[in-house]
Amino acid sequence: MTTPASQSERLKPIPLTVITGFLGAGKTTLLNRLLAAPELAQAAVIVNEFGDIPLDHLLVANVADDVIELSSGCLCCTVRGELVSTLEDFLRRLDNGRLERLSRVVIETTGLAHPGPILHAVMLHPYLVQRFRLDGVVTLVDAVNGMATLDAHEEAMAQVGVADRIVLTKTDLLPDNDPGVGALRARLHAINPLAWILDAVRGEAEVPALLNAGLYDPEARIANVAQWLGEDFKETPTHGHGHAHAGHDHSHAVNRHSDSVRAFTLQTDRAIELRALDMFLELLVESHGPRLLRVKGIVKLADDPERPLVLHAVQHVLHPPVRLPAWPDDTRTSRLVFIVDGLPEGFVRSLFDAFTGKPAIDTPDAAALLDNPLAIPGARAR
Repeated sequence: MTTPASQSERLKPIPLTVITGFLGAGKTTLLNRLLAAPELAQAAVIVNEFGDIPLDHLLVANVADDVIELSSGCLCCTVRGELVSTLEDFLRRLDNGRLERLSRVVIETTGLAHPGPILHAVMLHPYLVQRFRLDGVVTLVDAVNGMATLDAHEEAMAQVGVADRIVLTKTDLLPDNDPGVGALRARLHAINPLAWILDAVRGEAEVPALLNAGLYDPEARIANVAQWLGEDFKETPTHGHGHAHAGHDHSHAVNRHSDSVRAFTLQTDRAIELRALDMFLELLVESHGPRLLRVKGIVKLADDPERPLVLHAVQHVLHPPVRLPAWPDDTRTSRLVFIVDGLPEGFVRSLFDAFTGKPAIDTPDAAALLDNPLAIPGARAR
């Protein structure tokens, strides 16, 4: 008979990993392999069988009640209520001793899903947001069909845009040194420079590389902001791992391609008034939330410059901000990394400058942003 978790263990936030990717990318194959790893021995798994190959039956039998197969339909929309109920049930079972330990929750989405609503289900729930922490989004991309899929499906672009880890699959089905793989890597990096790009065939997509992608190092229990923002990994053409890099002081977009999903970084040495930051984020999220695939950042606030604020948003939902006890590194500079869909960098930058008091913003275009924040030049219609 199991015993209830200790108070400290019970209150420790449980990491949550989302595995996504377009139809046929290999999500279930990856999940089957991950579940055999000792790191996931006490993990709970929520899978969606709609349109996907089922999990291996022997493996399901081994983990028994810890695998939940939701009813048919898209996990991120039609069964969102069931997802919340399932997560709440896991917590009840953990707290009353029916589960001895819950080390992690892994959610596999259907291939047609935008991951945003799954993340929202946790971020917007007043209890779940305290008991779970988003560890990372793992997005699988089929190397054979990846380019065509990105061209044809907005969902695939969004899946790449919100990712912390991008796993290339099926590279063994292409000739050695196929230029298409390099082109796909470059495109994925341009869309999302925050994410590590890993090749499953080369053995790069193992548990240590896929887990612990969140803000906090689970062992040291300190914030690893540079890794979380993608600043301490660099993609180089000659290095097989292809880890992405968000850059340091970007005055322009990272991207130079035609995709509507793109990334850029806002950076300033100025301390920012909390009220100004709140107004900037509120206006941006309320007016253009669906276009904000992912926002990550660390901000130096005027009221206490030595205790930075960490921000994390997915579309229109802003995770409760975290105040760090101190700067995690020597870079005491505010950095906000945006991955957006059809939202011009110039608009966001001008709005940020207007609220944070950057000099020389008295141009008609900049002033007009405050009067009409919906006027986004160059944004595509929806």
